Amino acid sequence: MLIGKSPAFLYSSVGLLHGLTGVRRSRAGRFLAAMHWLGLAVLITALAQPRLTSSETSIQASGVDIVVAIDLSGSMRAEDFELKGERVNRLAMAKSVLERFIRERPNDRIGLVAFATEAYTAAPLTLDHDFLQKNLERLELGTIQEQSTAIGSALSTSINRLRDLDSKSRIVVLMTDGQNNAGSIDPLVAADAAAALGVKVYTIGVGTRGEALVPAVDVFGRKGYQRQQVDIDEDTLTAIAEKTGGRYYRADNAERFQSIYEEIDRLEKTKAEVQKFTQYEELFPWFVSTGFGLLLLELLLQHTVWRRLP
Repeated sequence: MLIGKSPAFLYSSVGLLHGLTGVRRSRAGRFLAAMHWLGLAVLITALAQPRLTSSETSIQASGVDIVVAIDLSGSMRAEDFELKGERVNRLAMAKSVLERFIRERPNDRIGLVAFATEAYTAAPLTLDHDFLQKNLERLELGTIQEQSTAIGSALSTSINRLRDLDSKSRIVVLMTDGQNNAGSIDPLVAADAAAALGVKVYTIGVGTRGEALVPAVDVFGRKGYQRQQVDIDEDTLTAIAEKTGGRYYRADNAERFQSIYEEIDRLEKTKAEVQKFTQYEELFPWFVSTGFGLLLLELLLQHTVWRRLP
């Protein structure tokens, strides 16, 4: 009996093994291996506790509906405001202040009316303030006939947007730098209609007192400025506000313009409820069952149909 030697097979020649070096796993074998690793990957994913999340936010409007009527007449070209250190015209200043006002009242339905010689609805009342801001950006001088100012038509158009709404508070903010000299509707008659419907009107006279600088181009194409007398009908704007329970403001500089909207924002504030719901659907059972199913199927195929395949 020999002690200390390891058992071994004796081959007459190693050349018998050369044919085995080129053996590759069959297509079925590769399929089983892929199924094995896929099953393990699915089980590992299940450990991360995957889930589907569906979130829904329900915003209840505050009940305050606001229409802003903005003057696009030619006199709004006067550059008597400064914004961020640069001289800007009245329309640019009005749009800048209004953009901030809209951002700070996300739960109010707000609409836009543009007017000059005539008035039209630039944006219906909406809670989609991104849409509203885009429509505000598109308002430019020259988009409508700008020779005159139809204050009565602007107020009437604004009231018509509010008349059929069941709201806690219905408001018109009317901004102009001129006098009513166009349209077939008298501003005070429109104010009486607003008062009868319970619509409150805040009026804003836009521009400095006395004279304003208006851009002008000479015969050589050079840009300059000419002085223009400011002629705002403050008596009519004050009467409109008083008839409807609102207020008249004069925006003669950037700081005053901003403070006017801040005051209106404080005066017309109501609480709004915001409800947010988040629902989760756990995917862990699906991943576990799929992973174990793949591994089980691999074992069944390996020991039945493909049991002799490498």
